[in-house]
Amino acid sequence: MRAAVLHGTAGSLLLTALVAAPAGGTTAWPDGTGAASAEARGTAVAAERAAATGIRFGACPKVEGLPGNVQCGTVTVPLDYARPDGKRIKLTVSRVKATGKDAGNPKRKVPRQGALVYNPGGPGASGMYFPLIGFLPEWKPIGAAYDLVGYAPRGVDRSAPLSCQDPKRFLKAPSQSPTFPSESYKRERIAEAKAYARGCAQRAGEALRHYTSLNNARDLDVLRAGLGERGLTFMGASYGTYFGALYATLFPSHVRRMVFDSAVNPDPRQIWYRNNLDQSAAFEGRWRDFRAWIARHDDVYGLGNTPEEVLHSYEKARAQLAAAPAGGKVGPAQLQGAFLEAGYYDDYWPQRALALSAYLKGDPKPLVQIAGPHPEAAAEQENGTAVYTAVECNDAPWPTDWRTWDRDNTRLARVAPFETWDNVWMNLPCAYWPVPRQRPLDVRTLPGELPPTLILAAERDAATPYKGAKELRRRLWGSVLVTENGAGTHGIGGGPNQCVNGYLNAYLLEGRLPGRNAGCAPHKEPVARKS
Repeated sequence: MRAAVLHGTAGSLLLTALVAAPAGGTTAWPDGTGAASAEARGTAVAAERAAATGIRFGACPKVEGLPGNVQCGTVTVPLDYARPDGKRIKLTVSRVKATGKDAGNPKRKVPRQGALVYNPGGPGASGMYFPLIGFLPEWKPIGAAYDLVGYAPRGVDRSAPLSCQDPKRFLKAPSQSPTFPSESYKRERIAEAKAYARGCAQRAGEALRHYTSLNNARDLDVLRAGLGERGLTFMGASYGTYFGALYATLFPSHVRRMVFDSAVNPDPRQIWYRNNLDQSAAFEGRWRDFRAWIARHDDVYGLGNTPEEVLHSYEKARAQLAAAPAGGKVGPAQLQGAFLEAGYYDDYWPQRALALSAYLKGDPKPLVQIAGPHPEAAAEQENGTAVYTAVECNDAPWPTDWRTWDRDNTRLARVAPFETWDNVWMNLPCAYWPVPRQRPLDVRTLPGELPPTLILAAERDAATPYKGAKELRRRLWGSVLVTENGAGTHGIGGGPNQCVNGYLNAYLLEGRLPGRNAGCAPHKEPVARKS
């Protein structure tokens, strides 16, 4: 399920059917006879070791690109939790210590409440830059009380990095992105998906099967122990909410406070194929929201005064780019990628609209600037895609017959053409995955097993559709859902909505939640601008 990273402005109960792989796999049961019990024991062993050694924080390596006020360290985890004495890997960790200063009154000291661990989503995104967010005004109250801790999950960056393809081959531009692909184009993409899946197996070997959401949850418990925290305080966004929910199910007694920001639907039947279908459908609605905003500002952008006219302008640009890529770098796929980002964050809307307007008026430079490839980032992007692919393909069964994908997405593309087929190509390696898949854990807790938790969601979020937040609320006993009504930004905690931030701060700083689900008015729409 494609999910974005942290917003530029500004996740030991019943182990039910834990691992049920296709032919050749095993089923694990909570009675001590299967791998689940071995992995539970392995997690306890690894956490005990991490608690004993702690994390030695010091200056960050230059490769991290972090300023001097951020400290870095590593925590060691087993590659395979069923074999805690086998191969181990190191995860990189970053931290800014709690300031202890009241943002409104510097003379007043704020008691430290421990570490707040953050994951920005993905799978495949790094949280190493998260501690810097404490210097933003919205986050200073939290940064006063908590050490802000980020980390790179297994496979990401320097945390046992995973790769499936030469980054030079990964970065292809310009490239096409047909809304209704031909049969010959589909065959090309099927061949690419098969090759990518083979590349993952060849490059990772036996380690490939261990990049999973369940292991991300286990790693989180080892990190908790390494930080010296008896109870975990965690905030996960997007995909971070999913393995955060797995953590809450596996280790409810280890939870202090948890925030689930823009929640993935954790229903095992949704992981991950159906969640991707829902995501593609939701992006169509958000794409229309963006076009409606552009249309309201036709005097600024000149792209049409109705959503349909704006769509015509966009399709005109697509056709021109297919014939002659902008700057030799930006084709239809690069255009679509840039506008997909606007589906995540509405503060991207003015820049995207301005670039499209300029391009259609004969100036391609703004479009090349926002949509053009960045060769210097190719290795990072390929690494993120490799981890994304491995985790989602390992996590759950996927259809292995292309006819299923073709049928479902052909139907969906008739009503939701904007994102549907690009989402297929992103996930299609999972149809040809060379290692056994797991069966998703049934996320749920019973009364009294888990402390109250906070779920944040925007009503029109496309990346993690709103019904996922309601499903998570239903499954985690004692959780409360706060909704930003009428808005669609992905990842709303600590953003521009002060109502949302009020609930976030009350929970993290005081442990206080509203008595029932609550709503906030939407944040202000972005301001249209000509430059």
